[in-house]
Amino acid sequence: MTVILRGLIVHTPKNPFQEAQTLEAFSDGGLAFRAGQIIALGSFSEVLARFPEAQVHDCREGVLLPGLVDTHVHYPQTRVIGAMGYSLLDWLEQRTLPLEARLSDNRLARELAREFVRLLLRNGTTTALVFGSHFQGATANLFGAAEDVGLRMIAGQVCSDRMLLPALHTTPEQSYAEQKMLIQRFHGRGKLRYAVTPRFSLSASEALLEVCQTLLQEHPDLHFTTHINENLEEIRTVAELFPWAQNYLHTYDRFGLVGERSVFAHNVHPSELELLRLAEARAAIAHCPSSNAFIGSGIFPMKRHLGHGVRFGLGSDVGGGTGFSLLKEGLMAYLAQRYAPDGVRLTPAHLLYLATLAGAEVLGLGEVVGSFSPGKAADVIWLKPQPGSTLEVHFRHLETVEDLLGSLFTLHGEAQVHKVWLEGREALLD
Repeated sequence: MTVILRGLIVHTPKNPFQEAQTLEAFSDGGLAFRAGQIIALGSFSEVLARFPEAQVHDCREGVLLPGLVDTHVHYPQTRVIGAMGYSLLDWLEQRTLPLEARLSDNRLARELAREFVRLLLRNGTTTALVFGSHFQGATANLFGAAEDVGLRMIAGQVCSDRMLLPALHTTPEQSYAEQKMLIQRFHGRGKLRYAVTPRFSLSASEALLEVCQTLLQEHPDLHFTTHINENLEEIRTVAELFPWAQNYLHTYDRFGLVGERSVFAHNVHPSELELLRLAEARAAIAHCPSSNAFIGSGIFPMKRHLGHGVRFGLGSDVGGGTGFSLLKEGLMAYLAQRYAPDGVRLTPAHLLYLATLAGAEVLGLGEVVGSFSPGKAADVIWLKPQPGSTLEVHFRHLETVEDLLGSLFTLHGEAQVHKVWLEGREALLD
């Protein structure tokens, strides 16, 4: 059966950092999909004429956007959001890691996993690169919960063997065996993919990083994700632990972990050599602006990344971040860049691109999701302003799509994710 969604439709099918006028909008648009795939986009009258027997959903109140793509979020940390007053390493030690250690309890892990995937969907995120748990069972619960709701997810069991709580430590042999089982069970199953996920070099020995290298060599289509250059104290500690390394990135690069399927979270304090190497390897960055501000890590040097051609998308970084909404992350990116002396002047088109297609491209899914181009998966969110809100007033009176999008990002807290379609199927949000 063919379905047409009718309403204000907005997406960015091209990169606004490289091209002008990349925002495409239809004030009374039609988005047609069949068997989970987009088959037409245009004015409603034109699309309906092509598919006169289609089932039409009237979505004219609000706006239809591509499903949002989160490039960095932590499954065990939902209940840590809002822990104020800490720097990164103190926040980990005192607030985050004790909760993560409790996920050895499969009942709690299952509860958190279901909670986590529902919150992603309720905030309009339909694709995510997720830091799993240090425990194999809890990570399996995460994959199961994502599969149950139809979330497109790349995730992996987090591995560390030093400088965390002992309950979170593994050994190279144990990590290899447990990750191998998860890869065989979940990688490539439906919309699930596996990412090799050392927490960061600070908590991973050379032997453990060699395990990560081995897994990637044995399964070249795996993803890789970790943290880098988030906090100055962290960077100094990593330099002490790896005296042979030229820089933080080198601690991963020596083990073949820097490539086109690699996503590094944060990179707030990169060196020129690291930016050059990231660009050369086509590796990408998860930019997490609210987390960088909340934990006091610094402002992402967006202009330097753009100048070197380093790709990046948005990450919520729950629970260091301030919530699951990528609209909120777009606003935080805008504010940070306005404040930075060498900041990039972002437009609503940039913010929408960063929350959708940029993230898809970072995850190697640019041909699958991120825009409404025909042939892509019908991952769609319908946003409506809350009744009586400032955003509702704006939606009634603003004349341009750019102004409407600017209001949507600015007043994101007054926007309700009314419906979500995952490959054309309406998701249950409650």
